Amino acid sequence: MDLSNLKPAKGSVKNKKRIGRGEGSGRGGTSTKGHKGAQSRSGYKRKSGFEGGQMPLFRRVPKFGFRNINRVEYRGINISTLQKLVEDKKVKAVNQEVLIENGLAGKNDLIKILGMGELKAKLDVTAHAFSKSAISAIEAQGGKATKI
Repeated sequence: MDLSNLKPAKGSVKNKKRIGRGEGSGRGGTSTKGHKGAQSRSGYKRKSGFEGGQMPLFRRVPKFGFRNINRVEYRGINISTLQKLVEDKKVKAVNQEVLIENGLAGKNDLIKILGMGELKAKLDVTAHAFSKSAISAIEAQGGKATKI
C-alpha cells in the first residue's frame, strides 16, 4: 500500500451533488423540494409531533393521573433491617451516616423507619420520620427514636 492507491473508507463519502445550481446540474428547478406546499418554502420547520394534519399521537392517547410536585419521598427502612445491622456490624446507634456506610440509603435520601419485623436490641435511632409501630418497637426495647 502506498499513497497512490488510498481510498476513503466505504460509506464515508456521500453524494456531494449541490442543489439549486441551474437546470444543467440535474438538481435545479424545484431543487428536490417538489411543487408548492410548506415544505417547499424557505424557513420551513416541521413541528415536533406533526403528522401531516392527522391528529398527533400525543393528542390521541388518553391522559390520566396526577403527580403531586410537593410529595416528599422517603427511603423506607424496616426494623428487621436494623436488627440485622446490629447483629452483623455490632452497631449501638443508627443514624444517616451509618445507613449510608452500609449501603442502605443515599446521602440525599430522607429516611423513614418502618415497623415491619422484630427488634431485640436497644438502639438509639435518628431519622427523618418514623411510623408509630416503629417508635413503639424501639421504645419497648429501651431505645430512643429521634427525628432529625
